[in-house]
Amino acid sequence: QVQPVESGGGSVQAGGSLRLSCAAPRDTYSYCMGWFRQAPGKEREGVASITTDGVETYADSVKGRFTISKDNANLYLQMNNLKSEDTGMYYCAAARNCAVLDRFNSWGPGTQVTVSS
Repeated sequence: QVQPVESGGGSVQAGGSLRLSCAAPRDTYSYCMGWFRQAPGKEREGVASITTDGVETYADSVKGRFTISKDNANLYLQMNNLKSEDTGMYYCAAARNCAVLDRFNSWGPGTQVTVSS
């Protein structure tokens, strides 16, 4: 299975912005695509997803600050007003159905986001 390749992470101060990119492992218009993150010592959690029809879903913690988007080969995550709790490794994933997106098992290397307060 082809692994995604995430990029765009970095270190920013609270209130700053970053735009993450993912070279998608699947045709983004045929699969549900999503972003996950994992903070040190915590489990991986879903951040945002977008269906084949473009319906977006966000975790409550990022609503109003993050925006997920895609083109036919890439997935993006625009992150504004970053908070220290957004710190973590960010990964993208793909699945035929958004309900099983968290079962994705071909994780890429991820991209590190560090937000300092």
